[in-house]
Amino acid sequence: MAEEKKVLIVDDEPDILDLLKYNLEKEGYLVQTALDGIKGVEIAKQFIPDLILLDIMMPKQDGVETCRQLRDLSELSHTFIIFLTARVEEYSEVAAFETGADDYIAKPIKPRALMSRINALFRRKNSKQSENEKIEVGDLVIDRESYVVYQSGNELNLPKKEFELLYFLAQHSGKVFSREDLLHNIWGTDVYVLARTVDVHVRKVREKIGEGYISTIKGVGYKLEIN
Repeated sequence: MAEEKKVLIVDDEPDILDLLKYNLEKEGYLVQTALDGIKGVEIAKQFIPDLILLDIMMPKQDGVETCRQLRDLSELSHTFIIFLTARVEEYSEVAAFETGADDYIAKPIKPRALMSRINALFRRKNSKQSENEKIEVGDLVIDRESYVVYQSGNELNLPKKEFELLYFLAQHSGKVFSREDLLHNIWGTDVYVLARTVDVHVRKVREKIGEGYISTIKGVGYKLEIN
């Protein structure tokens, strides 16, 4: 049974909202719903959910743009986002993870399978709570508690998965990790993510902190070091 975890479902299909709300509440979650992305962002600011289930194809504002706006909110830095979509094209999946999604699940939704994925996300979160909350590397201070990176005293706000990638590499400074290692440690074994997603996230982190930290080891993977 979940311990008062809060879930926001954003989908333009009332039948899906009702189905997911019923199953989540049966598991003990507190649930709110929205029929479009604009309303979803409004509710999220007040509700501060632990998890958002987000459809991609919606009127007024699609799920990808909604996810971008949600990831810009510092109060939602710890919130998981799972995309629910009927689209199966690779570019849709890549776009979802580029904007900070934690998982991507194709419709039709199977409630039991979805609950399993949700529980896996929360288990992973709980297992990380015992880790050191703050790491200093060069002029970077990476603060897990606030999900904020400080560089020479200036605050940098990285989307959730970019932050977790940087934090993980900083924990193991100097060690090389393959794309598969990073997928396993950042996204977990319960989520299917394309290897190129790692490359995209590394590129975006470099754009924010500069080129002198994450090195590419050709044919192997990535490592964090101070050049």
